Amino acid sequence: MKKNPYENFSNEELILRDHLAIDRTILANERTILAYVRTALAVIAAGATLIYFSTDSLIKLLGGILIIAGVITLVVGILKYKKMKESIGKIKGN
Repeated sequence: MKKNPYENFSNEELILRDHLAIDRTILANERTILAYVRTALAVIAAGATLIYFSTDSLIKLLGGILIIAGVITLVVGILKYKKMKESIGKIKGN
């Protein structure tokens, strides 16, 4: 089991530089979830396009697989975001 790197510090030990680093980490985490959402939407849209415009059943199957992959990407992104948000919240004191 991995140890949370943020557990090594208490909120009282932090200086301004540390608080700013935590804020940058929060913003990076938010950018990451947005990238997951953007990617998932693009993959879902590609799958829906294949299904809508194709007459071949194999291409429609590929479209369905892309839609499922997009949903899985979205779920993985959300789970990673929440896990990182909890880790950051422990050090920030939220």
